[in-house]
Amino acid sequence: MEKLQARTVTLIWSSIASSYGFGALFGSIIVRWITNHLGRKRAMIWNNAINVVALGTMIASRFANSFEMIMLSRFLFGFTSGLGTSIHGLYLGDSSPKKIRGMVSLTFALFLSSGKLFGQFMGLSEILGREVWWNILLGIPAFFSIIQMVTLPFFPEAPRYLLIEKGNTEECKKALQYLWGPGDYKLEIGEMLLEQAALRGERSKTLLELLRDRNVRWQLLSLLIIQECIEFCGPSALSLYSFSIFQEAGIPVGQIRYVTMGVGLSEVLTKITCGLLIDRVGRRVLLWVGFGIMAVIMALMTLTLELKDYSFWIPYSTVALIFLFVIFYGGGPAGVMPSLTHEIFIQSYRSAAFVFIGILLWGSFTVVGFIFPFLLAALKSFSFMLFSCVCFAASLYIFFTLPETKGKTPLEISEEFRNMRTCGSSTDDKCMETRL
Repeated sequence: MEKLQARTVTLIWSSIASSYGFGALFGSIIVRWITNHLGRKRAMIWNNAINVVALGTMIASRFANSFEMIMLSRFLFGFTSGLGTSIHGLYLGDSSPKKIRGMVSLTFALFLSSGKLFGQFMGLSEILGREVWWNILLGIPAFFSIIQMVTLPFFPEAPRYLLIEKGNTEECKKALQYLWGPGDYKLEIGEMLLEQAALRGERSKTLLELLRDRNVRWQLLSLLIIQECIEFCGPSALSLYSFSIFQEAGIPVGQIRYVTMGVGLSEVLTKITCGLLIDRVGRRVLLWVGFGIMAVIMALMTLTLELKDYSFWIPYSTVALIFLFVIFYGGGPAGVMPSLTHEIFIQSYRSAAFVFIGILLWGSFTVVGFIFPFLLAALKSFSFMLFSCVCFAASLYIFFTLPETKGKTPLEISEEFRNMRTCGSSTDDKCMETRL
């Protein structure tokens, strides 16, 4: 009977934990339909309204003593996360000037890291990390949604969406003046009109149309490789391993949570630094250098974990490697990806591209959470060598294949991708060979 009860509790706990991922996956799938019908701004407002409903459900679940309400609330929070991350990226990319597009798009990654750090802080036992406050702790995201619902109505719709998809030049100009300051912005509007003309009145593509289109196969391949390498390069394993690593380094158990917050703070500071660099050094450099250094760090971590009993200083070096990995992860792949996703597709493909990246992100999130415990149990510290190989492969692909997107319009970037070919695959002189 006790075993049956234990299995039931485990099943309920697993269902509550996984409902967030399933909700996020569902939210990311319908982002194209939502944004096409509501636009970017209205979609964000309604997304935040759902978050408030999820908050009310979570608070009421404690008084109703209902795990089903917790599960529903977690599903709704996941849904708004999957939908909101895509809409947020679309709005930022459609509203940012070309010269600082990378910095503006990176604010998504910056506030994502800041949110995780804030969650760790609020989860301390001195604040909300107590049994009596758990329903409030899990509902914190909705308090920021209330702030957005109050402020978003005062912001304009995304300028690129207004002109390219709605054909409203006057409203686009007003939105640009509101967001960027006074000016006529003839050059920027001209670039949008060129992209609109290139679309020849095409409607927004569906996911299946995107996957079948040979003109965007290099963009899809690049997104697939980079996103999957980000998911499978080891951050999940570090989060599982870090507690034992910090403990072996002699850090008291009661202080480890503060060290973990230090890791989160270093990621936030790195994202800020990445924002200052991304429009100067470019996306491609930050990506291949970041993955390359992460590959070296993971290989060294395999070595230090195997030799941890040989000297007192080796566990401390492992702690330092964790901080270094987080720094290059946040300042490289994790920081650059939001900007890259928006830039490499023209307007008619972009919503479907965000559906594609959302499925990759949340699908991989679910898979990683399921297989990594088994992988770590089988390979232990040698799993980090596997992550090192993943990082190294990503670095090579980006260095030899991915074009730079800094300072270019989406139309110019798409043309570069369209002209790419592997060596010997074509005799057309107009094609741009990859370094491969």
